[in-house]
Amino acid sequence: MALSLSVSRPARAVRWATTAALALCATTVAVGQAYPAKAVKLVVPYAPGGSADIAARLIADEWGKALGGTLFIENKGGAGGNIGVDMVAKAPADGHTIGLQTVSLAINPALTAKMPYDTLKDLAPIGLVASSQHVLVVNNSLPAKNIKELVALLKAQPGKYSYGSAGAGSTFHMSAELFKAVAGVPIVHIPYRGGGPALIDTMSGQVALSFPVLSAAQPHVQAGKLRALGVTGPKRSALMPDVPTIAEAGVPRYAFETWFIVFAPAGTPRAVVDKLNTSLNQALASPALKERMSKDGFDPTPSTPEQARARLEAEMPQWAQLIKERGISAE
Repeated sequence: MALSLSVSRPARAVRWATTAALALCATTVAVGQAYPAKAVKLVVPYAPGGSADIAARLIADEWGKALGGTLFIENKGGAGGNIGVDMVAKAPADGHTIGLQTVSLAINPALTAKMPYDTLKDLAPIGLVASSQHVLVVNNSLPAKNIKELVALLKAQPGKYSYGSAGAGSTFHMSAELFKAVAGVPIVHIPYRGGGPALIDTMSGQVALSFPVLSAAQPHVQAGKLRALGVTGPKRSALMPDVPTIAEAGVPRYAFETWFIVFAPAGTPRAVVDKLNTSLNQALASPALKERMSKDGFDPTPSTPEQARARLEAEMPQWAQLIKERGISAE
């Protein structure tokens, strides 16, 4: 009898645990099957027209179809993207409010003294979307015709030349600061309220150079209004195949890419995150979407949620080190 009792208790415990596990599994599956219950809002933390907004609008329709629902975009700019990201972080964790951000998601914690959210604790990465490059362009009056000549010119006349950016902490800004650090050149930073004004003033000669996204610079380079000296990524771009990378043109250790990541509030059910990830990757595999993205200078980069988080975690300390060493702030 004693032996029977000692066996029956564990047996009942095993049956209870098995029942609970099956119930949890059934609930998780049910959550995934029921989702989305309504239209999904994709928050872009910048004004319309920027690279993040373009990326979001490129993927929205295909992603919505693959998800089996409607996906619409809401632009919520301000504070270098922090306001829009915070909006997602504090949204209900049901997968109906998600966000898309650039590499600034890894950069901003080191730039902002008081972050409204904790990047790694308050957000659940869904997946990577794409990467894109910037390009170093100069005013046509600048005597430098290539990267080596530009570096020599900037070193010979420290502080004389300036570059324009889309604002402190923007990818324009950070790609230029990385160039300054790796090439060892002094250039004065002139922040603008957006990439468009910075590009216009580069053409007019108000600033000597800038680092716009490829898609924004391409028409002006083709029209002969700007001279492209090098693309920022690790390989040449199909948009400007004749323009070398900055690394191959004379600054070997330099490489910068903007990458785009989508995320949900922390606590979003894993089944929902998985459904969002699977449908996103399905959309990114569409030949039609790939072609549209390529024309705008984007390279699709499908991933798992874990791979997206790993990239975020890997780059945060790297940017923090550069920002500290260069004394960069978002002010």
